[in-house]
Amino acid sequence: MSDIIMHGTTIIGMIHNGKVALGGDGQVTLGNNILKANAIKIRRLFDNNVIAGFAGATADAFTLFGKFEGKLKEYKGNLKRAAVELAKEWRSDKILRRLEAMVIAADKSTILIISGTGDIVEPEDNIAAIGSGGMYALAAAKALKHNTELTSVEIVRESLQIASEICIYTNSNLVIEEIK
Repeated sequence: MSDIIMHGTTIIGMIHNGKVALGGDGQVTLGNNILKANAIKIRRLFDNNVIAGFAGATADAFTLFGKFEGKLKEYKGNLKRAAVELAKEWRSDKILRRLEAMVIAADKSTILIISGTGDIVEPEDNIAAIGSGGMYALAAAKALKHNTELTSVEIVRESLQIASEICIYTNSNLVIEEIK
């Protein structure tokens, strides 16, 4: 039996007009079967000052998420430092560096994509997306950011909705968190 993979995952986050929003859909799949439609893949961390969402093989995603949360505590909520220290640990551990998962994490000033291979990306335009429908949501968010007056939460919601209409692995059971 294969691992439970969150192929149905679409996570998108952005910093826009001084506000941070991060959202995800609720779909979890095993192969081409939907196992769950209302999974919550977005979490608040470090006294609600950081929000994060995950995608990938379920056990790997929870492992990556847990390690990241530990680093946030260790470095007193410093998002970049926690991510860098996690990446260092990840690259030096033969088992951990093979995790098939990704995390988007954001605080009031920074948004990062952290991979299970130890890579960290800080997107230039403060919009990040991962998962099966991530690129659909990313394209929608970029268009909405540049052509509308919508808030970060509204852009994240609309982007996820658009992705759910295009990507068969993404649904419209959305969870969106915001840091003001």
